[in-house]
Amino acid sequence: MALALQARETGSTPGDRQEEPMASANPDPGTTRTDYALCMLCEAACGIEVQHDGVRVERVRGNAQDGFSRGHICPKGVALADVQNDPDRLRRPLRRVGERWEEVSWEDALDETARRLHEIQQRHGRDAVGVYTGNPTVHSYAATLFQGFFYDTLATRNRFSATSVDALPRTLVSAQLYGNQAVLPVPDLDRTEFLLVLGANPVVSNGSVMTAPDVVNRLRAIRERGGRLVVVDPRHTETAELADTHLFIRPGSDALLLAALLNVVFREGLAEPGRLEAHLEGWDGIPGLLAEFTPERVAPHTGIPAETLVQLARDFAASPRAACYGRIGTCTQEFGALASWLVDVLNVATGNLDRPGGAMFTTPAADLPTLAKLLGQPGHFGRWRSRVSGLPEFNDELPVATFAEEIETPGEGQIRALVTHAGNPVLSLPNGRRLEKAVEGLEFMVAVDIYRNETTRHADLILPPTFGLERDHYPVIEHGVAVRNVARYGRALLAPPADARHDWEVFLDLTERLGRARGGLEAVKGRLRAGLGRALGPRGVLRLMLRLGPQAVTLDRLERDPHGVDLGPLEPRLPGILGRGKRIRIAPELLLDDLPRLARRLGSVAAPPGGNGLTLIGRRTLRSNNSWMHNSERLVAGRPRCVLLMHPEDARRRGLADGARVVIKSRVGEIEAPLELSEEVMEGVVSLPHGWGHGRPGSGLEVAAKHAGVSANDVTDESFYDALSGVSCLSGVPVTVTAAGA
Repeated sequence: MALALQARETGSTPGDRQEEPMASANPDPGTTRTDYALCMLCEAACGIEVQHDGVRVERVRGNAQDGFSRGHICPKGVALADVQNDPDRLRRPLRRVGERWEEVSWEDALDETARRLHEIQQRHGRDAVGVYTGNPTVHSYAATLFQGFFYDTLATRNRFSATSVDALPRTLVSAQLYGNQAVLPVPDLDRTEFLLVLGANPVVSNGSVMTAPDVVNRLRAIRERGGRLVVVDPRHTETAELADTHLFIRPGSDALLLAALLNVVFREGLAEPGRLEAHLEGWDGIPGLLAEFTPERVAPHTGIPAETLVQLARDFAASPRAACYGRIGTCTQEFGALASWLVDVLNVATGNLDRPGGAMFTTPAADLPTLAKLLGQPGHFGRWRSRVSGLPEFNDELPVATFAEEIETPGEGQIRALVTHAGNPVLSLPNGRRLEKAVEGLEFMVAVDIYRNETTRHADLILPPTFGLERDHYPVIEHGVAVRNVARYGRALLAPPADARHDWEVFLDLTERLGRARGGLEAVKGRLRAGLGRALGPRGVLRLMLRLGPQAVTLDRLERDPHGVDLGPLEPRLPGILGRGKRIRIAPELLLDDLPRLARRLGSVAAPPGGNGLTLIGRRTLRSNNSWMHNSERLVAGRPRCVLLMHPEDARRRGLADGARVVIKSRVGEIEAPLELSEEVMEGVVSLPHGWGHGRPGSGLEVAAKHAGVSANDVTDESFYDALSGVSCLSGVPVTVTAAGA
């Protein structure tokens, strides 16, 4: 998410360290004990039981006493021990010297970083430094709170994050409709009677923008109480396996499907916003805007028969408690913003927004919308545009589709230095090979990261922070989109490596040093910013957030209960959490102006099923976590998972056999992977998992290199993006597939 929201001088003691949980670390190193914590690997934030000796983790399993996760744990959670103990994990700063690396002191590494960044900005301007923030940042509440101190000091417009890889349309729509990007509707899973899922696979993701540990049992419970689960996806996913109904849909046509459902709802008089109508602005014009998106016109483009669309709309509208949920698949396509908007419009039209069993808003102890306002990121859009392609910023960040060109293209504002935190953009951004070449040409790069990966191997300096159980954890972001109101806090269990620094400390150290390098008033500002951060510390800010939040919960109370505090089911929050006069701007001009682009799709000729063209979609697996957990032997053991799925009929037409090696080719490049035939994907669609492509020279991941796979983003196209939001289209990429060596 774009909520981008770590530090000490020699001899200083940050205020947070005075409270920090060393008392919870094992007082008798070498003796095994069991403690409770929270998993920080994904949005589920499951409660975990950890066996450790104060330095090394021996075993991780689910915490059966955690009332929210109910003992659930996924394979990644168990493998937390592997990352924590990983011998390839960096524990001291590294400097690259030619083709080799040498350890350096923290003081030297931080001083050199600040000096080099200052010199480059002094010569070329503030925008000559670029910043990329990776997905794991949101799972460190301290980094989320304090990295902004450093980024604000850099004062560059060239800021990028994983947000525009997977979530930008969702947060943009929330900003437009509700006045705050962090006002995010989530399905009330535990009470809904009809769940419509588009472009999401919560059984594998454990929920995305929907914190839902033990999601499998939560989904099964919908059917057990007489409800219905419908999944719409180009692949018969693990979630579809649990559903009453699965509908194959052509990639990139979700917005058309949603428009057709709404067309039926309005045409047949099924729209009943109920109490929401009093808070809607622009509602009366919506039916007319969607009049041309009839099921009959939409059907050829979605691959779903018109009569099926009509019945789905009727069934959804007839349910007293229904929720439509769209996620990465509805975001990462050329109509990502419109699809995300129409999900909310459907929930509003049927009266299911902010209604028990519908799409509701969490009431977290530490309020996410308040945090967004505090960080100055409620959701501004288009205040400036990228230098080369002219794509709009969102909350001070530019879309990653522009990243490579902003490094390559000469002129004022060209990126000449790069700072990354917890990211691997070479594997996670579109046309990764182009970006990799661009990164190689930088004057300077520094990475705050625990690994030397496919991206950080190009850095001049790597600054490794503490990880996981070496620091405390409060899931601010995760609890802000949870399917139940809960509050849970995990104390640090392990002693950090000698002379280690937390991510928030690294950011504050760099803030102060960069100010000092600039001198004068900038030095004063840097010292004040860093001093304020140290005085408060993450726990100090967390205490304040809990005190100001909507629930009567204190940090002291959470520390006393390692299994968390249950705050009850989701409750109606409208209009209280709305901005701009407490109204839902259901028809914002920004989105209405994009509808004609979607309507033009109706005038095009739909590709026949089983034609010569193929469309590539991604997928994730339960034993994979983007690109950074493939160094765990237990997660990569067994049969290869980086395989291309293809429907048998598509393979027959091309003379391809199961198990053969094939070449996947797009406009930007080609890769080779093994083929697996499966009716799990619809005809005309092929699927390759993301996050692979390891084993490149200079990276330091021994296990991952033995299970390298290929990077799907070596064939995704950086010029293929949603024209409105700028989000990269990682789903629906046109490709050809041929036999290797043909």
